[in-house]
Amino acid sequence: MDRRSFVKAAGVAGIAGLAGCTGGPSEGSQETTATTTEESGGEETTTAEQTTEESGPAANVGMVYALGGLGDKSFNDAAKRGIEQAESELGIAYDEAQPSAAEEFPQFQRRFAQSSNPDYDLVSCIGYAQKSALSETAPSFSDQKFMIVDDVVDEDNVASYLFREEQGSFQVGYLAGLITTQEFSAGSGSTTADSKSVGFVGGTETELIRKFQAGYEAGVAHADEEISVDVAYVGSFSDSAKGKEIATSMYDNGADVVYHAAGGSGLGVFQAAKEQGKFAIGVDSDQSQTEPNYADVILASMVKRVESAVYTSVENVVNDEFNGGSTTTLGLEEDGVAAVYGAELGSEIPQDVKDSLSESREAIIAGDIEIPTTTE
Repeated sequence: MDRRSFVKAAGVAGIAGLAGCTGGPSEGSQETTATTTEESGGEETTTAEQTTEESGPAANVGMVYALGGLGDKSFNDAAKRGIEQAESELGIAYDEAQPSAAEEFPQFQRRFAQSSNPDYDLVSCIGYAQKSALSETAPSFSDQKFMIVDDVVDEDNVASYLFREEQGSFQVGYLAGLITTQEFSAGSGSTTADSKSVGFVGGTETELIRKFQAGYEAGVAHADEEISVDVAYVGSFSDSAKGKEIATSMYDNGADVVYHAAGGSGLGVFQAAKEQGKFAIGVDSDQSQTEPNYADVILASMVKRVESAVYTSVENVVNDEFNGGSTTTLGLEEDGVAAVYGAELGSEIPQDVKDSLSESREAIIAGDIEIPTTTE
């Protein structure tokens, strides 16, 4: 059931039109497919063209993605993999909404919550920026189950999922620090022998992204406290041109490796790395796989398994085990975050570097290494 049609969302009053495309099968038929297309205000919604048996799907799920939308090869696409896995393995059906501005979060959240055809069993809110809207939406729809990724909404009908981004970022920071202190060449990149410098490019300067920065800087310092870390923020998760400009400046100033936590803006970091013959580190997804054109400069990615949070939340609803009012935190120990070596360059990374990362991972899990979650 991988057929999809991209459609324009209806206005706020058009919830029936938005949701009605996932109605059940008609009388006497074994399966039914339907799609609806409506226009309004530039908002974009992707509606799953569904095939349902007479019994209907195991659950209906509404997905409200983070800003930047699908195709970011990172955060939102990871959430998409989770709901696709749930569709394949659990037999659920889902619809998708891609807000273009934060002001649209409450509109989409409410549309799914108000729908009666279908009646959504779960509304998934992807990204910390949805907290404010969901804090108002959830109490207004106390019978509706919600989940949120990357923040906590303290309501009985909201399951919250957090990640220990600082732990995974420490690991890739440690990798970057170890690489910049030695002569290393692989793929299209190489280090500069007389430079011990790395960079960090963030999307927007928020508490969450500063966790990535704090962990990364701590990991770099764990390798060598004399390594300089150049830090800059794009101000957006969808401005690859600005991301490239910032990263190019870092490479020009001597950085051997740049780690980004910038969503779609991170594409520019990869472009700069390739042009400058340096290295980059991806985020959220294994970006050596999602951005194969840059696999020859991507040392590793700080994978954040958003798909696991999405899948688990849906599975809980299907099994009548919804954990509303609770917070689930996923770190290295739970395999919620991890430093994943690049598909093309991983085999080139020296074994002593890999051994050091393995040792630090165990030390973090054991509590022997404390990692800050905020920057100074």
